[in-house]
Amino acid sequence: MGVLMIADKDPQGRRQLANIFSTAGYQVVETDSAAGVLLDIFKKDAQVVLLSGDLEEIPSAELISIIKKCNKNMTIILVSNEQSLPLIRKVRKEGIFYHALKPSNAEDQEELKLAVQCAFANAGAAVAGGAGHKKA
Repeated sequence: MGVLMIADKDPQGRRQLANIFSTAGYQVVETDSAAGVLLDIFKKDAQVVLLSGDLEEIPSAELISIIKKCNKNMTIILVSNEQSLPLIRKVRKEGIFYHALKPSNAEDQEELKLAVQCAFANAGAAVAGGAGHKKA
């Protein structure tokens, strides 16, 4: 399995998500800061970022934009309790892979696991499909 970064300023929420995905067999990297996310992206360790709301003083939509400028192929899943339609539209425009509500029960956890599984499949396909091809 691949490396999944969980970025959440809430230590309890971050630990809960880390437990879910490490139990599912993923290698999990945790951070509570935007700097930690960007450092890992530059190191190219994680293939998928599970971004849970805002980090530090950076709104998630702005952080997603920065991540995509650093690595346009990074697969990002936004996990939040935010259901604001303008925010959802903005982060989708930035190129998130999926938006999910924070899991509150086993059914929500299963939905998030499936989203992460699809994200890794998508990330693998992007790498395989992009190998040897140049944009004109």
